[in-house]
Amino acid sequence: MKVIVIGGGVAGAAAALALRRIGAEVTVYEAYAEPAGQVGSFLSLASNGLRVLRSLGVLEQVRTAGIDMPGQRMWSGSGKLLGDVPRGRLRDDELHSVTLMRGDLVEALRTRAVEAGAVVITGERLVETVTTSTGVQAVFASGRTAEAALLVGADGIWSTTRKLLAPEAPVPEYAGLYSVSGVSEGIGTDPGVFNLTFARHGAFLHLAAPGGRVWWSAQVASPAQPDLTGTDEEWLDRLIALYRHDRIPHEILAATVELHRPTLMHRLAPIPRAQSDRVVLIGDAAHPVGAGQGASMALEDALALARALAAAPPAAALAVYAAERAPRVSKMLKAASDNRDAKTAGPLGRWMRDLMMPLGVRLFYTRATAWLYTYDCGELPTGVLDAGERLADR
Repeated sequence: MKVIVIGGGVAGAAAALALRRIGAEVTVYEAYAEPAGQVGSFLSLASNGLRVLRSLGVLEQVRTAGIDMPGQRMWSGSGKLLGDVPRGRLRDDELHSVTLMRGDLVEALRTRAVEAGAVVITGERLVETVTTSTGVQAVFASGRTAEAALLVGADGIWSTTRKLLAPEAPVPEYAGLYSVSGVSEGIGTDPGVFNLTFARHGAFLHLAAPGGRVWWSAQVASPAQPDLTGTDEEWLDRLIALYRHDRIPHEILAATVELHRPTLMHRLAPIPRAQSDRVVLIGDAAHPVGAGQGASMALEDALALARALAAAPPAAALAVYAAERAPRVSKMLKAASDNRDAKTAGPLGRWMRDLMMPLGVRLFYTRATAWLYTYDCGELPTGVLDAGERLADR
């Protein structure tokens, strides 16, 4: 079975690897010249995503590229500890959360996919899909065409595949938050702890990184969509002023030595359909979720899709895949919305959150997160990967 994957990021590279595991002939088409470059800042993988990496045989590579992050502490802007919990897992789960740069995750997945026999072609932008008697044809801006039994749209929140599949689909909307990330030096912070501060103007994340550095990300609440122009110095001055009432974020920002450009955070209303008989959307193309689960959900999608295709022809498999993923994705989207609301709360909401969260974390955290972190997509059929790698080595 030939499969075209559109997009070479986390979802696309994971899909290519998973589909090679079931013996599919996979070609990834990526619009950018270097999909594994350092686009964006750090991301986290929770235990549900790490199980997928283990099934795909790439867990140790990702662990090596990232930072082991067993714990998470939540703070008020004044420095009050609101909760101290396992990061991205339940307490007895041996799979600790891993935090790493997005580009390093893509590189690990893409390298493993190519080793397994997938082909990656860069600089090709999809402009049209055409259903054929045997599958689907992809048409690219360069004039190149390709045919396959199946096309997987893994091309992110601004997905071209989604527009072609469902022209009536909603478009992403600004979610009331923008993110600026960076690196600081000379600030002491406990290793292995992912810190989340609910500050006056949004959330602030920070963690100890190699070399005595601190990685941080400011998720700033702003009802009006900001103008993203300006120099690094201007952005840093703006952040320092916004977080001047929040002790720890203010200290970290003042020690910044490297700034990553600001990005807007978006939400996408549920789309009317995420698959046809020959085309399917995965990852952010289908359901941008955020809330620290974007990469993990994309990994789940990739494995679930490959499992479905291993058991049935494309049309039936895509229907099974969509039915399997819909309830979990819907629940995750609700959790992501609640997460955004907590980061954009007004003065009264912040006061109530700071008052109630310590009790809520102690009483309800495990029960509230078990559905997310204990989920297991299962395993792919064994034996195919080794055969594919032997063919790729010839």
